[in-house]
Amino acid sequence: MASDNTPNSPQGLPLLDVEVLRTFVAIAETGSFTRAAQQVYRTPSAVSMQIKRLEEMLGRAMFVREPRQVHLTPEGETLLGYARQMLELNDEAVGQFLSPQVGGTVRLGTPDDLGTRVLPNVLSQFSRSYPGVQVNVRVGRSPDLMRRLDIGELDIALLITEAGHRPHPLAEVVHREPLVWAGREGGVAAQRTPLPLAVADRGCAWRRMALSALEHTGHRYRIAYTCEHSGAQEAAILQDIAITAFPRSLVQSPLRVIEEEEAGLTALGDYEVALLRMPARGAAVEALAQHIVEYFADA
Repeated sequence: MASDNTPNSPQGLPLLDVEVLRTFVAIAETGSFTRAAQQVYRTPSAVSMQIKRLEEMLGRAMFVREPRQVHLTPEGETLLGYARQMLELNDEAVGQFLSPQVGGTVRLGTPDDLGTRVLPNVLSQFSRSYPGVQVNVRVGRSPDLMRRLDIGELDIALLITEAGHRPHPLAEVVHREPLVWAGREGGVAAQRTPLPLAVADRGCAWRRMALSALEHTGHRYRIAYTCEHSGAQEAAILQDIAITAFPRSLVQSPLRVIEEEEAGLTALGDYEVALLRMPARGAAVEALAQHIVEYFADA
C-alpha cells in the first residue's frame, strides 16, 4: 500500500519517483546496494530506504538480497524495463525545456579518483539535460589542473585538497569527506615495520595528508607502491602489499578501514573537493558548473 505522503495520479494510483527509479536501475545494473550508492552518490542507508519505500508502495519485493550481491525478482525484472523507459522519457522532456538554447564545448579537468568513480555519472546526467553541450575531460593531478586553468586550457577544474586549505580564493567547496586508512580484510600490511604505503606521486593531497600524519607521530614508513591511479593503489592493497589513505566511501569489502588505535596510526581528517571555473566563459560552462554543484549537494 502506498504511504500517506506518496503522491497519487488522478486515477488514485501512486506515482513513481524518478530519483527512486534511478537508484533502482543502478542497483539492478551493479548488483549491489553499495556500488549503486556510489553511482547515485547517496549513502547505502539512503538507498536502502528508497527501495524499501518502493517495495512497500508496489506491494512486491524487487530484489533477492544475498550476502555479497542482490538479484532482481521476476517483478523487479518487469519494473526494470518500465523504469528505463520512464527515465529516458523524463530526461528527454526536461532537456527540451531547460537546455535547447545551450550549446558549445566545455573543457573540464578532474583528478583520477573523481574522473573514474564519480564524473561519468555526473556527465551522463548532464548530457541528457544539455545534449547540445560537448564536455572534453582531462584527467590529471590537482596542481597540473590549476596550471592549465590559469593558462586558459581548461574552463572548469575539480580539485582535491585538505579540508580548510582553499586552493584559490574563487574555489567553491562542493564535497567534504573523511580520509581513512584502508587495508585488505585479514591482511597484515598494517602490522609491518616500516609501514608499507601505496600512494600517488607528489602533489596529491591524500599523499600529503598520509605522510604528514605519520611524520607527526614519528611512525616509520616506506613507500612501497606509487601510482597516480587509485585503481592501481587499490590493487596493491588487495594483494596486501601496502595500506593507503582513501575516502571512507571508497572503502568497501574486501577492503576495510584500519582503525587508528589498531596500528598506532593518527587520524587523517577530512579532504575536500573544490570547483574552480574561469569567469565569463559562457552559458555552457555555467550550466555544467551548476550541475556539478547540485550533484554533490544532493549526495
